[in-house]
Amino acid sequence: MKIRTGGPDDTADVLNLLDGAVAWLVSLGRTGQWGDQPWSSLPAAVERVHAYTGDADTFLVRLAEDEEGTVIGCCVVSEQANKHATVADERELYVRNLVTDRSRKGSGIGAALIADALAEARRRGIGLVRVDCYADGDRRLVGQYLELGFTPTETFEVEQPSGLWRGQILEIRV
Repeated sequence: MKIRTGGPDDTADVLNLLDGAVAWLVSLGRTGQWGDQPWSSLPAAVERVHAYTGDADTFLVRLAEDEEGTVIGCCVVSEQANKHATVADERELYVRNLVTDRSRKGSGIGAALIADALAEARRRGIGLVRVDCYADGDRRLVGQYLELGFTPTETFEVEQPSGLWRGQILEIRV
């Protein structure tokens, strides 16, 4: 696996990963996290991905590729936290999005992308990396971040048309 920086030409690959993740979640009956519609069919979601891949001053898009050059994972980081996160009292690197090819589940793609994000924080002289994730249901996603060394800090709720979306903010020191 190789990790490289992405840009505008990678928007379709990132949307493909997100669509695949939604389809996988739907197949498990887990629609609370990202709903049941492909990201590529939701204008606001497509706009968000375009912002990620098109604004290199705000977002760093890191893509994992297999030996054939197929994009198999994406991690978007920024020094700006998501709008629902509390403001940190120090400079931070915030994982804004992490998604991997679900057909390669368990192959370490997500762990490699998080390790890359931690290395980026070190390169920038930043000692705090935070992430937020879906925390309802069985909190399985929270558990995955715990396995990667993150510590839970606070919870939050976002009002959505389908009801409350509950999230967990986690952090790790580098």
